[in-house]
Amino acid sequence: MFETLKKATLDKIFVLMAEYAADPRTGKIDLGVGVYKDPGNNTPIMSAVKKAEQRILDGARTKTYKGVVGNKEFSAAIVDLALANTVEASRIRCVNGAGGTGALMILMHVLGRARPGGRIFISDPTWPNHIPLAENAGLEVHYYPYFDPRSRAVDFDAMIKVIDGLNSNDTILLHGCCHNPTGANLTPAQWDRVVESLRRTGAFPLVDLAYLGFGDGIEADAYGVRKVATSVPECMIAFSASKNFGLYRERAGVAIAIARDSETADVVSSQMQNIIRGTISQTPDHGAEVVRVILEDKDLRAEWEAELTEMRERMKRLRVKLADAIRQRSNSKDFDFIAQHSGMFSLLGLPEAVVTKLKLDDAIYMINDSRINVAGIPEDRVGELADKLLAAIR
Repeated sequence: MFETLKKATLDKIFVLMAEYAADPRTGKIDLGVGVYKDPGNNTPIMSAVKKAEQRILDGARTKTYKGVVGNKEFSAAIVDLALANTVEASRIRCVNGAGGTGALMILMHVLGRARPGGRIFISDPTWPNHIPLAENAGLEVHYYPYFDPRSRAVDFDAMIKVIDGLNSNDTILLHGCCHNPTGANLTPAQWDRVVESLRRTGAFPLVDLAYLGFGDGIEADAYGVRKVATSVPECMIAFSASKNFGLYRERAGVAIAIARDSETADVVSSQMQNIIRGTISQTPDHGAEVVRVILEDKDLRAEWEAELTEMRERMKRLRVKLADAIRQRSNSKDFDFIAQHSGMFSLLGLPEAVVTKLKLDDAIYMINDSRINVAGIPEDRVGELADKLLAAIR
């Protein structure tokens, strides 16, 4: 049976994780995997999460199924968090996903059924997993320009030129905030222009909302997704609780579909449920219930928001420190963009040979396209990191 198979390509992030774990050198620095890290280089469990888990444990009476749509209260709390009552509830349908990736999988498969072989436009660059997710759903992947490697900013003129040329059979995948891998984000005015184009062309927006609250705060980060949801007749949103609640392994996400009316929304809901039933049958619930408990409790929500603010501000501080350290040592503003971007990631624009040199010579690990996880920067070694980056470039 297996003689017909060829070895599949392993995900480069997980390969890098294994290499980092096997490296015996002390002082190694992990800027690769996209998880939040505290000053002790740990990925902590948020205190609000621990309290919610204890409450769930104390009150648990069953482990029976929640149903194919999953935890409805969790979905409702996320819709409120992301959209803040800006869309008529009768047009919204949700199912839980196994993380944000699971939510994307469900939504893309619905789109693949709605438009078999249809075109989906994805930013260049993007999170690499967007591509196989779309291809596995039977969608034809195309790209729109997003990032200018020279200016280290959004190449909006090139981006909007492609978006203006889409049609009503096309889907466009938009990063809701904190673009992965670049860290360069659309301004509110640019979101307005994108939405104006979508209204004119009828192209269908799918918003990947994986980092709400990690950029400039929940309200600011939600501008784009709310603008889309309130401006077009139909759209989809994939929400992830991995980053902003620190629930990576719990796989808590929501697939949100907004239709033009309630009847159409019911049809879409039936398709989402059918996809879940035919793949994983039921979605996990522990992480979903944790989030529900937090968002429905005033005190726990306030505690979570305070922790989220602390995480966000720490990443901003690390950005500024690294940019300042490089500028002081090089008398150049070439890396000032690090401080100007937001979210967990920045794309440094280093050649792959330099990335490899940093790994082999200095035990500094990053993705081969030079994406770094800002939260992985050791705050007490910023100057050392700047020195090694500059030495590798020279």
